[in-house]
Amino acid sequence: MKTKISVVTPSYNQGIFLKRTIDSVLNQKIDDLEYLVFDGGSKDDTVEILQSYGEKLFFISQKDDGQSDAVNKGLKKASGEIIGWLNSDDVYYPNALRTVIDFFNTNPEVDVVYGRADHIDEFDNFLEDYYTESWDYERLREICFICQPAVFFRKSVVEKFGVLNKELRYCMDYEYWLRISKDKPFAFIDQKLAGSRLYSDNKTLGSRRAVHEEIISMLKEKSNKPPIRWIYNLAHVITEESGYSRGSEKQNYEFVKNVVKTSALSFLKYQKSIPLAQCKEMMGWLRSARKAMLEVKK
Repeated sequence: MKTKISVVTPSYNQGIFLKRTIDSVLNQKIDDLEYLVFDGGSKDDTVEILQSYGEKLFFISQKDDGQSDAVNKGLKKASGEIIGWLNSDDVYYPNALRTVIDFFNTNPEVDVVYGRADHIDEFDNFLEDYYTESWDYERLREICFICQPAVFFRKSVVEKFGVLNKELRYCMDYEYWLRISKDKPFAFIDQKLAGSRLYSDNKTLGSRRAVHEEIISMLKEKSNKPPIRWIYNLAHVITEESGYSRGSEKQNYEFVKNVVKTSALSFLKYQKSIPLAQCKEMMGWLRSARKAMLEVKK
């Protein structure tokens, strides 16, 4: 019995990568594959590329309300029992879809799976492993260890949990994983399934502060107090983007001072107070950094 899988690709002005994305899907050699591309009215060569594939894929190119809106259109149209979402600058690795289909068929109780992935550059070169961990819901709240293109879920998940939150610009996938997994644990496939592209114009890489602020606001809305780790992560991003470096012990001391100051302000903003344990933690950082700086001066 064949299992139909649907792949959804949101697209906008990424013709430079789009052919590689499409080929990575169509070269999977899956008999019952539905490939849906929702383009936001690109002004580059995207439409010409899509047209060149004929009936191998379905596409619409028209103005939309952004990436989440495009993905949601695909999730609603998808007719496959299994759904994957692949952005127009990412790629699937060979046999990824067959691996996923076989896993679902062997494990009928599983509704969501995720695998390992790589960060790749604009020329498809390997940069690093995408940091991934075995499944743990509480751990997921502290760090997003799931790579979006390496996630697949049953159509029933969309029917039960709905689609992406269109109000989110950066962490719509993270919010979706948390929404689903609060009730349904994910299964982990210990195999690389996809390549997630990092480059200077990448939306997430180019907006690190905005990404972290949106994540914290989203987590605060879900549970009132966002995990402490995300507040410290934001403070480090702000400090780095403010020009501080850690090249010397003196520079490191100034870096730590700014992290502590920014962390304190973030605690007040997002939690209304600074936990005593975190006050002690940050003072410890300052003492250690100052001690290291003074020892160098001796």
